[in-house]
Amino acid sequence: MEALFSIPMLSIFLVPVLSSYSTSLNLLFFYLTWSTLVLSHSRLRVELFGTIAVRFLFYALPSIIFFLFDILTPSAAILIKAHGAAGLPGGRRRRRIHSKELKIAAWGLFNLCLGIAVQGVLETVLVHTLGKRSALKVSLKLPMPFEFLTYALHRYALHSRWSPVLAKWHRSWYHSLPAPFPLTAHYDHPVPYLITKFTPTYAPAIIFRFHMLTYLLYLLFISLEETFAYSGYTVMPTKLFLGGIARRTDMHLLMGAKGNFGPWGIMDWIFGTVLGDSSSDGNSSDESDEQQDMRRAYEASKRKAQIGSSAKNRRR
Repeated sequence: MEALFSIPMLSIFLVPVLSSYSTSLNLLFFYLTWSTLVLSHSRLRVELFGTIAVRFLFYALPSIIFFLFDILTPSAAILIKAHGAAGLPGGRRRRRIHSKELKIAAWGLFNLCLGIAVQGVLETVLVHTLGKRSALKVSLKLPMPFEFLTYALHRYALHSRWSPVLAKWHRSWYHSLPAPFPLTAHYDHPVPYLITKFTPTYAPAIIFRFHMLTYLLYLLFISLEETFAYSGYTVMPTKLFLGGIARRTDMHLLMGAKGNFGPWGIMDWIFGTVLGDSSSDGNSSDESDEQQDMRRAYEASKRKAQIGSSAKNRRR
């Protein structure tokens, strides 16, 4: 932790945004901060602790806050949940957290750490064992097909009869949730998680050999998307953008993985796997149709959960 806080990571993102100086001075401070960071730490250290800082500040920390908000103030959280009480951890209003929800949150955080650890191992093997250059470019110079990978791996690896083991793991873990809630973006069996979360995020950075700053900004964007898309809230900072991603995420889970395999909806539109009307952000009648779709999906999910519960009771 001392190493994490010794890196001036916050100033990299906050100085250009919050400073009252001119744009030129902001760029100068930004460059000096980045130069100090690169010159005072090894390339591997910059990459790993930069990744940890972005993931912690822009995904783990806000998601934990949202999770605690849902647990500690369910009456307030239910007012902005897309699925009401069903969108709360555990699917009901209660102030006491149960071991199941704690386990789901812990697995989500574990998988997040697992992805960072795998990234560290890959970089260590590349640089120290094989003597190759690092996968990401970390240099003093400032940098002047995420959707496709996510869609392809999600649809054809986790929801295909050609990979029954992966599909079973994914179905028994992530698709056992009644609805998305904070910290579930990274909740899954570790193997499907590495295939459909870590790989689509890290592979483009390796293929195009992102500059470290480009990678951190890219990771920041993905982390914010995951934080709000899986929050379960109807109130979004940018409703048109994040709201659409959140609705697609909800519909994928509630409709039993019949579509919406990509976060943006572009690949789903091309391959005809869109669930609901994804172009309904500006039309009130379309919005009511979408709400009806969500309600039907929620009822179907509720019936499925009741059937599973009764079957489990009969086995007992």
